[in-house]
This record gives sequence, structure tokens and C-alpha cells, in this order.
Amino acid sequence: MNETDVLIIGGGPVGLALALDLRSRGVAGMVLEATDGRIRHPRVGTVGPRSMELMRRWGLAERIRKAGWPGDHPLDVAWVTAVGGHEIHRLHFGTTDTRTALPYTPEPEQVCPQHWLLPLLAEAVGPDVLRRECRLESFLQDDDQVLATATDLSDGSRLDIRARYLVGCDGAASTVRTALRIAAPPRRRTRVFRNILFRAPRLRERLGPGGALVYFLTQPPDLRYPLRAIDGRDLYRLTVGHHTSAEPMSAIRSAIILDTPVEVLSDNVWHLTHRVAERYRRGRVFLAGDAAHTLSPSGGFGMNTGIADAADLGWKLAAELAGWAGPALLDSYERERRPVAERSLVEADGNLRRTLDRRLPTEILLDTEQGARARTQLARGIQRSGVRREFEAPDMHFGYRHTSPVIVPDGVTAYDWSADLVAGGRAPHVWLGPETSSLDLFGPGFHLVASEPHPDLPGLDALARAFGSRGIPFTLTRTPAYRSPYVLVRPDGHVAWHGPELPLDSGGLVDTVRGGRR
Repeated sequence: MNETDVLIIGGGPVGLALALDLRSRGVAGMVLEATDGRIRHPRVGTVGPRSMELMRRWGLAERIRKAGWPGDHPLDVAWVTAVGGHEIHRLHFGTTDTRTALPYTPEPEQVCPQHWLLPLLAEAVGPDVLRRECRLESFLQDDDQVLATATDLSDGSRLDIRARYLVGCDGAASTVRTALRIAAPPRRRTRVFRNILFRAPRLRERLGPGGALVYFLTQPPDLRYPLRAIDGRDLYRLTVGHHTSAEPMSAIRSAIILDTPVEVLSDNVWHLTHRVAERYRRGRVFLAGDAAHTLSPSGGFGMNTGIADAADLGWKLAAELAGWAGPALLDSYERERRPVAERSLVEADGNLRRTLDRRLPTEILLDTEQGARARTQLARGIQRSGVRREFEAPDMHFGYRHTSPVIVPDGVTAYDWSADLVAGGRAPHVWLGPETSSLDLFGPGFHLVASEPHPDLPGLDALARAFGSRGIPFTLTRTPAYRSPYVLVRPDGHVAWHGPELPLDSGGLVDTVRGGRR
């Protein structure tokens, strides 16, 4: 019988992120991944800024930035009749080498496709945790444990595993969710697409400095979806509607009119669904990532929402296993993360609708004055529709605010997420030194940032004793980082409480934030 504290089903970005978070907190985990780990058709392209902040905490941000994306490759998004054809509209984002530093985060988003990201995460997790080619068959749970059965696909042998908790990070068709009989009804009509992966070794050279990261095709009647650079060198992906009957090479030649060599690698059919599971927990079993929610990829929120799920759940499981969590702490995971998935679903669907509903008159293809007028009119419509939000939406990555019984409400309703402290929001980034962010303070346990120049020393001692007597890791930093004199930050970097004075009832505050009060 194999034993572990947390059994994670699924070795994708979310499952590996959860394993990393648990490992950073001293929790023994095991990840079962049914595949051999090879990525034959990379999907995910960009690690969002909040995910990069979490990777920074886990010591991986710099490795992701050095994974291989060229620093001089344009990050622009362009709407074109074809690559090499008429350009209609462009959003300028510079390159990773030239873009302006952001005031609200030390870790801007980074292009890192799945076939680079997953091996990097897997290496960090380690072979002692990640077991590939192992398929979950069934599991049973009681009040104390989860007993799971899996098959080692390399030799057909059976694995019996005893865990304190199990987390399904096993994708949209989650075996775990199905076994729990948790419904995830569709919120929108399912759509079917094809992703054509190909190499074009000379395309970047042909495009020169006027290249882009994403080309949105505007070629009536069928080409209206993105052609994206995957690795910044020679690997690209073209998305087309499933109803498009063109052979892969024919579709690529319609999308790229430049004379350049092309090699088709794969033609993958996929289903776009909009779902949020009705529950994220049943007993000792939890759902995270696509097992809990599936979104349109428009905006890039799917994987990044899942990685934030992992950061929320990781510290709560660690607290429960360490014995200091109250009865409300694990329940707060669903209370906090499900609304974020709902919000992300609506935003992603809005981005998709913008593309689906765009009218593409045939005149835009004409090399005439009429064609020029039609393209100008289309460009104005694209600009008015707010397309920039699909590619630059920091409020979606940072601006959400958790509400649950483990957060002390502050009554604030109007705020600026990039600078203001609000209960339940991410603690804002502030530079404390040339290379040190306030975010670097948070992670192992609860952290109090005292910005008051003359702090209440007896109150600080009382608060430290309240955490210590309950066995809860707690640290204090006295620095003028925030406007609020006292800010208590959770292990996931979200504000648990803040105020102008320390509470008289230190024990009451500690019991609330550890989930001791329902």
C-alpha cells in the first residue's frame, strides 16, 4: 500500500502547481498522470502575471522566462486578411526585452508554451512525486482517508494508494468529478474547432520586425480565428472552425499568402465548453482547474484560474494536515474560488463573442479604394469593440476579491485593486528594495505587515502568542509598505484582515482567519 498526504490526479499545469505549493509547505504529495508526459500538440501559450507571481514564490519564474521564448519577438496582436496580406488593426505590446515595467507586479506575463512549461514543472516536482503512465481506476473515502486504486500502464500492475485527501486536476472530462457525481452543466453551446500545428522555418524572417505574436484572420467566409506563434521561432498554430473542410495545408496557405516553406505537424479537433462544477468538494475529495471549470481560451484565463485554485487550496490542505485549521477552512476553498471561475467564464465568453459576431464583408479582400474603405471601417469597429481587453486584462488576473468566513470584511466597496488594500484581495505589490517585492514576504504562514511608525508592541506580542499557541506559522515585518497601519496576509498572498489598530481580541481574529468560526 502506497501512502501520501495528498493524492493529485492529473499532472498538467494545475496538478503540478498544487504539488509545488504543497511541497513548499512540507506536505507529502503524489501526482498520478495517465500519459507519458510528452506534449505532441501544445495548447497553453502564456503564463499570466498572477501565475508568474506564484511561480516566483515557488522559485520558478526565472526559469520560465529563460525557457526559450526570444526576447526580441514582437508580442503584438494584428488583425489581417492573411499573414502577408492587408493589415487592418494592430495592438502594440513591444517585446519581452522592450516592454515597459508594470507598476503593479514584479512578474509580467510570459510566453511559455505547454511543451516547455510542463517539463519544467515536472522537473521541479521531481520523480519522487510525479508518477507518469498511472491511471486512476476508482476511489473510496471515509471520515479519515481516501483509498484509491490505479493502474501502472507501463506494465499493467495495480497500485493501491492511501491518502488523507484527493484532488482531481484531471481536466474537463474529469474522472474524479464523474465519480463524485458532481454536475457541471454547460453554460453556453459547445463549439468545435480544429487546431492545425505546423512549422514554418522562414516565416519569422520573412515577416521581419513587423511580425506579431497573434494574427487574427479576417478572411470571409470561414477564417476568423487566430494564427499564433508558439515558440517564437518556427512553430505556429492555426485555429479554424470544425466545419471548415479544407485540408490542413490548404487552410494554412489561405492564412499565409507569403511564399514560405510549411510542414504540417498535426490537425487536432477540440471542443470548447463553458462549465463550472456545481460543487468543488465532496468530503475529502476536491476539484481544481479544468475539472472544476472550463472556459473559452479567449483571454487566456483557463490555466491561470486553475493555478490560482492550486494556491488557494494548497495552504488550506497544509493547515488541515498540520492540525491548526478550523472546521470552516477547507469549505472556504469553494466559497472563494467558484465565483472567480464564474467571473472568468463570463469574461472569456465575451471575448469569444467579439470574434464570433464580427461581420467580415468580402470587400475587405479587394485591392481597390472600396476595399481600403471597407478595411478602415472594419478597423474602427474592431477598435470600438474593446479588443485590447482580451490581451491586457490585469483586473481579471489581480482584481478579484475573495469573500468567505475566513476573511474579516472591511466594508470597502469601491477600490483600486492595483494599489488599495481590501479584505480578500491580493496584497498589492510594493518594491521594498531593488529586487525585493512585498510579495516575497508571503507564503510559509500568516504574515503581518506593520506600517505604523509607532506600532502597538503589546498588541503585536499578543497576536504572535495567539498564532503560536495554535501552532500556526506567523511572521512580522515592520516596514512602511501599505497605507493601512496593520495588514494580515494569508499564506496565499491575500489579505485576511487589515485595520488602523490591532484588535483587542487577538485570539478571536486568529480563530476567524484559520477557519475556526463558521
